[in-house]
Amino acid sequence: MYAIMLLLSTLVSWIMLSDSVQTKLQNAPFCSSLDICKNAVGYLAVYRILFATTMFFVMMAFIMVGVKNSRDGRSVIQNGFWGPKYLILIAGVIGAFFIPESGGFSSTWMVFGMMGGFLFVIIQLILIVDFAHSWAEHWVDRLEETESRWYYCGLIFFTLLNYLIALTGVILLFSYYTTGDCGWQKFFISSNLILSIILSILSILPRIQESQPRSGLLQSSILTLYIMYLTWSALGDAAGSGCKPSFLQPDPNQSKTRSDSQALVGLVLWFACVMYSSIRTSTNTQMSKLTMSDQILPKDTGDAGQDIESGGPPQSSYDNEDEEVAYSWSFFHVMFAFASLYVMMTLTHWNDPNASVSETFENSASMWMKMISSWLCSGLYIWTLIAPILLPDRDFS
Repeated sequence: MYAIMLLLSTLVSWIMLSDSVQTKLQNAPFCSSLDICKNAVGYLAVYRILFATTMFFVMMAFIMVGVKNSRDGRSVIQNGFWGPKYLILIAGVIGAFFIPESGGFSSTWMVFGMMGGFLFVIIQLILIVDFAHSWAEHWVDRLEETESRWYYCGLIFFTLLNYLIALTGVILLFSYYTTGDCGWQKFFISSNLILSIILSILSILPRIQESQPRSGLLQSSILTLYIMYLTWSALGDAAGSGCKPSFLQPDPNQSKTRSDSQALVGLVLWFACVMYSSIRTSTNTQMSKLTMSDQILPKDTGDAGQDIESGGPPQSSYDNEDEEVAYSWSFFHVMFAFASLYVMMTLTHWNDPNASVSETFENSASMWMKMISSWLCSGLYIWTLIAPILLPDRDFS
């Protein structure tokens, strides 16, 4: 439900970037005497809508500080009152448009957006690395249990597919982004290509395989594909029109749409990570049944004494957080606040809120943020491979 709330805010923000919406608002009769209409179009609208969304999740994070179990009276706020929550968010969005721009509100909020967006990128990297390991380990486990060739073929197919797409991407990047004096572009592509090769080789080294038998090329292929996406996205923000494809150059007669494809891919990855985080939390809770956790209890179906241990039919289960919550409710909302800031920066291409949507998107800060993220992603994955070897006394299971 919270993810849907964030998704709706994102869709409204995207709509406000539309040329037709901007034109109709600017030409509306009631806008001739209202300053609010100046803040209701373009990047300014995105900043204000997602400012309200971020503040909503920050408010929820403060409300949920210190919640230890579902017996806390605040649990009903966390898990219900969806109508009032939406009304509060809508009121916040409307109120945000009345904040005067004369005090530099949007420029100041951009600084918070860049910091919060980068923090969510770090969270996103962790989720992607976790997803790569989880996917591969699950399929390897299923292969060992069932000895089904479909899992074996699936591992090979998706590994080859990911590497094929990544290799195609590298070729296209070298073909279209290094045609002129493009030293930085060549360095970025080459460095990430080398890092991808290194982490792929590391994942199948015998020493790594001894400490992590389920480590393999599927994880490396997923990370390689994501790293190449970050490289492509960073090159799109790099300065220098001679180092970009001609068909991506701005048309003076049309609104600039070059980075829409990058923003769309980024938002798809963002929403996938948000949903995966929710599903991952649910999966971990369900897995607690295997560890006899008190957070999952069998529901009474009227057949007393018949359970798994006694050989009876399996009973349905329900979450029991009477003693302890399954996850930090406060941090949950902090992560969603960071996600809101990430969406804000993605939709505006990490650009100044007063910039025109039709301007050429060349942003050094965004370029370096994405490149540093790609290097952090490589380092994080490599650390997951070598950590059990360097720290043998720790349990990394």
